[in-house]
Parts: sequence; structure tokens; C-alpha cells
Amino acid sequence: MLLKGVIFEDFVNYKKPCMTLEFPYCTFKCGSSYCQNSSLAKREDIDVDIDSLITRYLRNQITEAVCFQGLEPLDSEQDMLRFIASFRAQSEDDIVIYTGYTENEIPKILKELKQYNNIIIKFGRYIPNQTIHFDKILGVNLASDNQYAIRIEDIDINKFSWSID
Repeated sequence: MLLKGVIFEDFVNYKKPCMTLEFPYCTFKCGSSYCQNSSLAKREDIDVDIDSLITRYLRNQITEAVCFQGLEPLDSEQDMLRFIASFRAQSEDDIVIYTGYTENEIPKILKELKQYNNIIIKFGRYIPNQTIHFDKILGVNLASDNQYAIRIEDIDINKFSWSID
């Protein structure tokens, strides 16, 4: 699986200590001249073994969740789904996905993710100079007031049925 990096003990992106996977692709849909992940985009990709990552996570007595973040995890959909399937075979710990997409833009991916328990998705593009606000589900501050988190089980996939089939 290609990544830009791994933070094995992250205390910033979620209310629980997590292992954070930094995904390598993005369509730069935000359209802003400023990208909050521009330094990450310049890093070289690394090839990591999914099973090795999961083993390292499971052996770590500190981490309690896995966080996917940017560039854009959903632009690495197949790698992300392979990791989730392998992880779920061994753990029901929280998985947090930071995406710049909105719910309406990704109904097919949401349908795929609905088969798994305990997934939280942070939606919304980064917009510079917005009001920082606290998200109760994530337990952290988000940089733009259009961003929010929701548990996958609380997403009504039926409202997207017209675009999933």
C-alpha cells in the first residue's frame, strides 16, 4: 500500500491515541491556492505492507484507533478498503477517515464502508480563514466551519440510492 507516512502514536487527530496513515493521492478539489497538506504532497511515497502495519498497531499498547488522512484517503480507495477489511478481521477499534469530500460526492464509497462497524468520517474541504470549531465526535478542533464528523452507521445510504446503482 502506498502512503506518504505513518504516525505510529498520534494524539492530535482524534480523541483517542491513534496510528495515523497519510495517504498519497489527492485531486486537489479544494481549489484553494493554499493547501494545508502541501508539505505532505512533496514527500516521497513509501510502500508499506498492510499486515505489518496492523501487527504493529495491535502490539502497541497505547493506540486505540486508526486514522486515515491526507492528502486524500478516498483517492486511494482500493488500498483503503483492503486495509479496513484486513483490520476488521482482527480488531473492532475505531477507524477515522478524514476526507475533503462531501457525503453527496461519494455515495458508492459510503455504501462500501457501511458494511463495517465503528467507522467515523470527517467530511468537508479545508477552507482558509474559517472559524475553528470543536467536533464532539472526533473530540478535536476542525479548521473550517463546513467540516463535521459522523459515524458511518448514522449515514442514511438510502438518500443516495439514485446514484449508487
